[in-house]
Amino acid sequence: MSRPKVKCMVWDLDHTVRQGVLHEGDALALRPGVRELIELFDRRGILQSIASRSDAGVAWAQVERFGLANYFLHPQIGWGAKSEAIRTIARRLNIGTDTFAFVDDQVFERDEVKFAMPEVRVYDAADVARLAEEPDLTPKNVTEDARRRREMYQADLAREQEEKSFKGPSDAFLATLGMALTVGLAEADDLPRVEELVARTNQLNTTGRIYDYAELEALRLSPDHRLLVAELTDKHGSYGKIGVILIERAADRWTIKLLLMSCRVMSRGVGGALITWLRREAVAAGVRLLADFRMTERNRMMYITYKFAGFTDLSDAEGELLLEADLACVPELPAYLQLRTTLGEVPHE
Repeated sequence: MSRPKVKCMVWDLDHTVRQGVLHEGDALALRPGVRELIELFDRRGILQSIASRSDAGVAWAQVERFGLANYFLHPQIGWGAKSEAIRTIARRLNIGTDTFAFVDDQVFERDEVKFAMPEVRVYDAADVARLAEEPDLTPKNVTEDARRRREMYQADLAREQEEKSFKGPSDAFLATLGMALTVGLAEADDLPRVEELVARTNQLNTTGRIYDYAELEALRLSPDHRLLVAELTDKHGSYGKIGVILIERAADRWTIKLLLMSCRVMSRGVGGALITWLRREAVAAGVRLLADFRMTERNRMMYITYKFAGFTDLSDAEGELLLEADLACVPELPAYLQLRTTLGEVPHE
């Protein structure tokens, strides 16, 4: 199985982003080509952060003077191990460490990360000039959502800070966000983003199957399938297109062949809401609702989501599960989330 593309590049500072070693009061220059590379990765939708052994206040002030502070999410500047810094960044971004890359000028630091985290791609700062052409750092397509990825994560930070200061239960906080979930048939110009989501989404993915552009286009046009895309917005702005549903339709049943969502909406109840909507639609159509599920190393959360939504196992053939939804008593959609479809708004009865 091929490894995933890089989602986050973590930079060292001394002799990597900047020339020389920073001491208090020093005014150092950027390493040649680094600004252009940081801007390029940002346009490609690759998130970026810092793991540096430095005095945090002094080092960050220098990053701000370079005009680069806005590009780095959850920077880790201190005296701990670089591998622990990367783990912290991964946890805060909620993405797998196998999608990380790390660049540092020091052999010791690179070897420490290689030993502690062999899944992380590690680069020598001496090779910075060639990173723009590195295949793992070059996405096949750069969608509008990819170009806005850092901005969307920064909006997520604003939401997290607001949530931390909120006094009350989770549902009450979610109600303050004014979330609207829109589900519609995938159009031709949605396919690059759908392909990107299929390739990048590992945790909230019911099968882990990869569909290429040609397969997605065929499924979009198939009379026996419905390829759906979900987009989420709230008062802070758009999360972008964050979900994909593939349904195979027969006269007496619908089978969810794939359901996936961006990990950025894990705490928003979107997965359960989509499944509840599908159950309600199946009841209205008078069909059974089945779902394929294939267990991977990272998608157990989606199996739990199906179980909480009333699905039971019908069969298990070497890890290929077939589930069926209980349609006898389908709950209401969550009150904090407005769900719209191409057919119009789905009401809360």
